[in-house]
Amino acid sequence: MSEKLLASATEATRYQRAWFRELRGLAAAGTPIALVNADAPQEIFRAMGIPYVVNQWWASVVAAKRRAPHYLELLRERGYPDYTEQYSSISLGSLFDQEPEHAPWGGLPRPSIVLGENVGDGGRKIFDVWGGQPDIAYYALESAAENAVPVNWWDLMPHDWEKAIGTARLDLMESELEGLIRFLETTTGHVLRERELRRVLDLINEQAEWNRRSRDLIASTTPSPLAVTDSIPSVMIPQWHRGTEWARDAARRFYEEVEERVGAGAAVCENERVRLMWIGRGLWYDMDFYRRFEQRHGAVFVWSMYLAIAADGYPRYGDNPLRTLAARFAAFNDQLYTPPWSCEWYVKEAKLHRVDGVVHLVSDDARGSYFTNRALRAAGIPVYELHADNVDTRSYQETTEQALTNWLETEVVR
Repeated sequence: MSEKLLASATEATRYQRAWFRELRGLAAAGTPIALVNADAPQEIFRAMGIPYVVNQWWASVVAAKRRAPHYLELLRERGYPDYTEQYSSISLGSLFDQEPEHAPWGGLPRPSIVLGENVGDGGRKIFDVWGGQPDIAYYALESAAENAVPVNWWDLMPHDWEKAIGTARLDLMESELEGLIRFLETTTGHVLRERELRRVLDLINEQAEWNRRSRDLIASTTPSPLAVTDSIPSVMIPQWHRGTEWARDAARRFYEEVEERVGAGAAVCENERVRLMWIGRGLWYDMDFYRRFEQRHGAVFVWSMYLAIAADGYPRYGDNPLRTLAARFAAFNDQLYTPPWSCEWYVKEAKLHRVDGVVHLVSDDARGSYFTNRALRAAGIPVYELHADNVDTRSYQETTEQALTNWLETEVVR
């Protein structure tokens, strides 16, 4: 990976390594560990003091260390598909690793609890396999939908989330969270205290507001003051620790560092010719991809979903902490993947950041990508569809960069 320009990115990575060493120590001492999906309510675990690892974070580490093919092979050897939902199934492959000495960061501790929602054709089946393993319990969350959709959900979500999401969906999610709490209290002996949950939610709102300031500052600054390879760790590692003072303060430090760079006139690419938006998950096995386009073409990726969703997708204010938390996750996947929720948001973000073009990573398990691209093109924004999986190197074509270069020169730079 390219050398990081921001101290906040370096510090976040250092913190994550130290945290993971501590987590492995807790697991070795017999402490129950949970594995939870990225878009699941981790706040419950935080408030109850139950250590957890984020499923997709671990997949990104494995992919960055080029071990994803090995774990996918372990799935294939056991008769499971290695060609679908790779981002969610790599951690399952880690469960079958008989060579822990070669595992990234010392290896994933064996969880005793897994939490995931029923999104995607293969998602539920992946977690069913987890739940079929000895001494591992799986708790499933449903995925609901609503016919009436507000196109400006990002304006409504912080305070008027009942209108944005719908009462029926919130009722379902709130009841499921109550069930999750009972399950965790019975399974682990930990008890949820409302005061602690309120504290966690307050810290997350503070963190989200700092992220919103960072997003807006980056959007309004030309040339771009930082690389997307800095913003992702600076934002996402604190996201996995949200609800802590460290995470809140890390978000503030990131904003202050961006503000300092803007004030000093610093630019990640002095020869910025093109501002690009990257839609989709990070290309974890080749994060230098983004920097190569800066250096070769003056094409700077100024946007990724990680900072943007941290700014728009997380702030929730309300008097009932459990229902407020339900409002954060009842429509979380809609915000990123379901039209018209996602389509309108991507167009809004593209205009806010004044991008000249969009590179959209489209995986085999893509959700709503056609509608997103159609909406962007209708808004007059060129889109390049990069067909590849973000953790499976087998899906990446050697001709991709040349094809993307041709698109830049013929459809964007012109």
